[in-house]
Amino acid sequence: MKNKTYIWVALVVLVFGIIFIPNIVERVKRGDVVRGRDLDKVSNNVTGEGELYTLAKAPQFELTNQDGKKISNKDYDGKVYVLEFFFSTCPTICPKMNQNMLELQKKFYGNPNFGLASITINPEHDTPKVLKEHADALGVTSSNWHMLTGDRNYIFDIANKGYNLYAGKNANADGGFEHSGMFALIDKKGNIRCRMDAYGNPTAYYDGIEKEGVEAIMQDIQILLKEK
Repeated sequence: MKNKTYIWVALVVLVFGIIFIPNIVERVKRGDVVRGRDLDKVSNNVTGEGELYTLAKAPQFELTNQDGKKISNKDYDGKVYVLEFFFSTCPTICPKMNQNMLELQKKFYGNPNFGLASITINPEHDTPKVLKEHADALGVTSSNWHMLTGDRNYIFDIANKGYNLYAGKNANADGGFEHSGMFALIDKKGNIRCRMDAYGNPTAYYDGIEKEGVEAIMQDIQILLKEK
């Protein structure tokens, strides 16, 4: 009985090979089969080489900058901008993130279509005056780089619900707060944009600490600046 079963299985495999394998080989030759990095070619959000995935609409906000001026997402309309969450007394990742934002300022300095946004997650301490001192010490010279403060719960909502970039108070963390070390990249129309990974999935954000993340976001800023 077992021998008959094996014979039937062998026949099925043989028939499948005769009928379907030539078809599959032909489809691969024509490029009809989706493979690895080709997944972005079938996404509605990525239509060509060098284009970036549209993740979502960036959340709206209105906060106060280091000069005491009200700044909202509308002030960035028509600009490509990079956004981070930080706090001025952070002893861990924030200094590195701020330095990398400074590298972005240097790279695109003088371009009116590029901006930066640094939102504090410790607004009780980081008043406009404190942020002004922090910006001056860091070397912020671009008129399109706003260090922003406001209501803490409002800011936490922007981070956690708007961008899905974690920010929270933690007495056990160095500095009393913890947050994501990622940068968000927003295009001229207010959309969060990002790269695709090797499997065609959106990577969402860029590493704001390591050199590779900064190099990647610089390349993609240049792509977005060319878009209308």
